[in-house]
Amino acid sequence: MNSRRYTMTSLSIVFLAVAIISVSALGENAYAMHHAASGPGLSLSADGSGDTIAVSGHSDRGDLDVTIVVSNDMAIKDIAQVSVSGGSYSASFNVSNYADGTYTIAANQGDSSKYSVSVDVDVSGGSSDSSVSASTITVTGATIEEVDAADVDMRGLTISADAIEGATTIDVSGTTDRDGEISLIVTAPNGNVVSIDQVTPSGGSYMTTITVGGALWSQDGWYTISASQADASMYKASTEVDIKDGHVVPEFGTIAIMILVVAIVSIIALSAKTKLSLVPRY
Repeated sequence: MNSRRYTMTSLSIVFLAVAIISVSALGENAYAMHHAASGPGLSLSADGSGDTIAVSGHSDRGDLDVTIVVSNDMAIKDIAQVSVSGGSYSASFNVSNYADGTYTIAANQGDSSKYSVSVDVDVSGGSSDSSVSASTITVTGATIEEVDAADVDMRGLTISADAIEGATTIDVSGTTDRDGEISLIVTAPNGNVVSIDQVTPSGGSYMTTITVGGALWSQDGWYTISASQADASMYKASTEVDIKDGHVVPEFGTIAIMILVVAIVSIIALSAKTKLSLVPRY
């Protein structure tokens, strides 16, 4: 009887260990999936079709309307205020009476830079075939550009950051349609500049590696990596990475915790059913 108790108890301990290991792995995946599915920020897309430009986008905020302003160097042409429903918004503008030239479509939702984005469209002969997009929505701490496959001629600067959780380096990369050098500035949560770099794009893309750690990185929180190549808003982009103790922050997601609880409850139920104990009885 004692040998049976030892065997079953050992199996329970092994099961718990395997469950914890599995939960740790699932926790990382849950964290990635959660941030891949959502993030703070605002996106904007403008698609021209004849004399109409359809504007749409996504936002994680439903408490504020999105203000959309169409303007050129001379004046404001149109203004619209739309609500966010189900995480998205839309509007349309008639450009049949617009003079030929380039127009900026800017979307704002509050005062934060994360909720301010703009794109430029071309109008000729009262019509437009421009199709452009821009976004400040973050995914795993990275700013991504929401672009359809057909938008291969999209103008502007993009940036993304990739880092293994717990790492001390961050790989930064992006795309641009310009040849000028790109300035990269990293700021701490308190606003202090902790790193400055300058990279030259090649073939429409760029990349560099930022080292994390040291006295300048001692503050825990979200660090902002900003890229700038020109004064226009489409040539400015940023992304954020969470740092703690000089390392990229590992996460233990809510789903993982739930799985761990279920595993522990299952082991307790199994032990009660078989009347097992972690302490052998004599």
